[in-house]
Amino acid sequence: MSDTWTGDAAGILPADASDALLVGRVQTPAGPSVVVLRDGILHDLSATFPTMTALTESADPAAAARAADGPSLGAFADVWANTAPDTRDDAHPWLLSPIDLQVVKASGVTFPVSMLERIIEEKARGEAESADGIRATILDALGGDVRDLVPGSPEAARLKQVLITAGLWSQYLEVGIGPDAEIFTKAPVLATVGGGSDVGVLAESRWNNPEPEVVLVVSSRGDIVGATLGNDVNLRDIEGRSALLLGRAKDNNASASVGPFIRLFDEGFSIDHVRAESVTLSVEGDDGFGMRAESHMAQISRDPADLVRQASGDHHAYPDGFVLYLGTMFAPTDDRDEPGHGFTHHLGDVVRISSPHLGALVNRVQHSEDLAPWSVGIGALITSLAQRGLLGKASA
Repeated sequence: MSDTWTGDAAGILPADASDALLVGRVQTPAGPSVVVLRDGILHDLSATFPTMTALTESADPAAAARAADGPSLGAFADVWANTAPDTRDDAHPWLLSPIDLQVVKASGVTFPVSMLERIIEEKARGEAESADGIRATILDALGGDVRDLVPGSPEAARLKQVLITAGLWSQYLEVGIGPDAEIFTKAPVLATVGGGSDVGVLAESRWNNPEPEVVLVVSSRGDIVGATLGNDVNLRDIEGRSALLLGRAKDNNASASVGPFIRLFDEGFSIDHVRAESVTLSVEGDDGFGMRAESHMAQISRDPADLVRQASGDHHAYPDGFVLYLGTMFAPTDDRDEPGHGFTHHLGDVVRISSPHLGALVNRVQHSEDLAPWSVGIGALITSLAQRGLLGKASA
């Protein structure tokens, strides 16, 4: 067993890891390397695919990953044990976010429960103590369960009119039940962190939470080629003050995690498995607080393939592909500190997001301002690849 907060490596992999085609990225002393996991061993594919984008842009990424080979970087268990920042030895490999040049996009308000909580944030203007009363008022006005409501449908349009009349219409209801999804840019290219790393919340935030999500990996052609897990860390008080503060609430140092691996689509894993996936969230705090919840992708109000179509197409191209967070199924409301204030993070919280087919994404919460600043951007990656003689070696 691991003696760090990251836990044992065996619990990080999917339940069917022996059948899964798992690719990722590892930091080595020479630089970042694309890897594939085979029988518990990580193999360096960087001589064939210097970037993850080069692999996911292949005509058949799964076939390309199977055909590629490279030297061993050691057992995943050893790499995972060296990943936690407080015990890391930079002379040995450690796990990175599995994406690199892909644009990081996110869709919001795609689950009814999160739609409700976004409305509450807006009506409460970021004040957590107002949430319970507003929640009861809105549920009463909705008059029932909205989980089966199809966005953009005539029924959704009628509900919109009822809520406008009641003075309860919200911009979050517009993207929750209207025809157009909320699609935004979550983080800059190369700014995501991987499993076993710290995630950041702003020190000024007093109401925040993890947002566990399934993340699709999409090629420049619009093909969905794989999936992974993500934490779209959210500052509820800041976004609640104004939706125009979304960037400040969402895009901060280490505020987006992805991983642990990308599971490429193949004959044993497809978008239909994503549609049926269950996701579990747990939070364990140094104060003894514990929270666990489970939800299901089947409850999403917009099909994942439709969200991809709304993100890309004739209206927007992504030459290096993109990843798309599909929206959170969770909005923790259990009181942690004061009655009526709901959940918020404490420093040191260990957040574990897991699912049977995608494994477990584990991160620890710290203040964004106290974490090592993001410094490895596109220029640094290109310089590293050039120094290693890897530029121009990508297979198509």
